[in-house]
Amino acid sequence: MQLTLNGMKEKEKWEEAGVALPLYNIEEMHKRTIEKPQWIHFGIGNIFRIFIGGIAEKLIEEGEMDKGIICAETFDYDVVDRIYEPYDNLGLNVILHNDGRVTKKVIGSLAEAIKVKASDSNAWKRLKEIFVYSGLQMVSFTITEKGYALTGANGKYFGFVNNDIERGPNEVTSAMAIVTSMLWERFKAGAMPITLVSMDNCAQNGKKLHDSVKTIAQEWNKRGFVSDEFIRYIDDDEKVAFPWTMIDKITPRPSEKIANELEMQGIEAMQPVITSKQTYIAPFANAEEIQYLVIEDKFVNGRPKFERAGVYMTDRETVNKAEKMKVTACLNPIHTSLGPYGCMLGYTLFSDQMKDPDSFKLAQLLGAEGMRVVPDPGIISPKEFFEECIYKRFPNPFLGDTVQRLAGDCSQCVGIRFGETLKAYLEQFGKESTDKLIAIPLSIAGWIRYLLGVDDEGNTFELSPDPMIEELQGILQGVRLGEPDSLQDKAKIILSNENIFHINLYEAGVGEKTEELIKEELAGFGAVRRTLHKYMFE
Repeated sequence: MQLTLNGMKEKEKWEEAGVALPLYNIEEMHKRTIEKPQWIHFGIGNIFRIFIGGIAEKLIEEGEMDKGIICAETFDYDVVDRIYEPYDNLGLNVILHNDGRVTKKVIGSLAEAIKVKASDSNAWKRLKEIFVYSGLQMVSFTITEKGYALTGANGKYFGFVNNDIERGPNEVTSAMAIVTSMLWERFKAGAMPITLVSMDNCAQNGKKLHDSVKTIAQEWNKRGFVSDEFIRYIDDDEKVAFPWTMIDKITPRPSEKIANELEMQGIEAMQPVITSKQTYIAPFANAEEIQYLVIEDKFVNGRPKFERAGVYMTDRETVNKAEKMKVTACLNPIHTSLGPYGCMLGYTLFSDQMKDPDSFKLAQLLGAEGMRVVPDPGIISPKEFFEECIYKRFPNPFLGDTVQRLAGDCSQCVGIRFGETLKAYLEQFGKESTDKLIAIPLSIAGWIRYLLGVDDEGNTFELSPDPMIEELQGILQGVRLGEPDSLQDKAKIILSNENIFHINLYEAGVGEKTEELIKEELAGFGAVRRTLHKYMFE
């Protein structure tokens, strides 16, 4: 069996393999979508395919949509070349239930895949066609938090961002500049309304997206590339809306075990690939069954009936509360805390680490510290959500989530996942309240210790991808395991950086404590374990 449009014709074989197929004419739907696009999405990796693509699939099958999604990739073109085009843009979604059941479904909702780059005249022309079409309702994103970042820890524009600013709208390379360029095209074509929806794990992600787009536009305006009216267009929320969202579905890297099982069932060419940009992806995506998507119902040119696919459509305040609940207290902080510790303690599977008493206790305490200051969104109970995470979702042995994945891009996450909670403590209870915190400073200390790339037994290991690795390791150069005093004042440079933590940790009252914890974890072989156990159980 081949995951292609032609291969779908052998329906009996797919059914025998327990794979559900689309209940509509895929080719006709693709044709309608390409001719009259309603929805384009940037960042077309694993969570998009299995979650967002799955939502579109459900709406199409139930007759709530008659068009799918245009898929745009601005970063890793191998994804299009190796995962989309050879499989006619079809995807295979594999849901891994807690009881060991596996459900499989082919999705056809991904109608077109574009490698977006200004140097490719055909791709650039096609993107313009999409953005100037009046019926385009929404542009959505899963480009990870770093995709919205324009500046480094020093507050200066990244080199590629600066190049995009200086060259103007027609020679751009980064996602934010590309989107801003396309908005400029839509503005010139009649200032038609459009909604831009970030579906990434960022605090106030709609604001982050708006701020990045507006910053690019303002810099172009200063250089005469775009008009004052264009800036006003971006700021007019009746013309260009940036709703906030909260998204949640644990989506590990594609599993080789699952790939082998699929191939044993007769489905060809299922093996994962690692692209030149270090993207782990496969013709299938695997994830847990549980999922949440909460969207601010602010759409200015129409929208799909998302609520028919289990999406919470609500107001901004509720979205913000739900996002804070997840990202600053109940789920993401635990990932960001335990991922680095798992790497140093020799774990691979996160479900195995959750059996570790010290790690489990840290997860419990971190959730408790976060939930003390997190608001209740009303639509989801923080207590129930947290308990679902640590007792049901995280220990799921069938999910195959790795601590190495969780340790990725921490420099882009620690501000949201710890800094925002510290700010909430200061606002609600005053500076003396942070003196009693231990899980948050211990989590930050673990991340700093992890950056040395040396585990608790003194063995070197490869750090997970992070855009600030070189910069952070440069700051920590000369820090050695077994020599706590070698830390000197180097940690202060990181811990006081508000661009990283959104707050100066010394002003927040946890800087000195975090430094001392780092030194304890540098004391020698086994010091990470001893320190973790000491503060969890002694």
